[in-house]
Amino acid sequence: MNLDFWCRFLLSAVLINYIILMIWFLAIIFARDWIKQVHGKWFNLSDATFDAIHYGGMAVYKVGILLFNLVPLIALYFMGKS
Repeated sequence: MNLDFWCRFLLSAVLINYIILMIWFLAIIFARDWIKQVHGKWFNLSDATFDAIHYGGMAVYKVGILLFNLVPLIALYFMGKS
């Protein structure tokens, strides 16, 4: 496997993961009540707890994208430049 393959693979992974993150964000912004209603059937969550769980989940997901996709992509890019 060459460096170009891994750069393209990681770039596509970054794009797909950020699209998923944006869909999650937009779903919470525009369909928050419906999502809370669905989760309310399974869990007894207050509004503050619901918001904190989703905000924390998005933060952890974003850090995961940065650590596992973007940082290796940048490292491979710099390796290819030298």
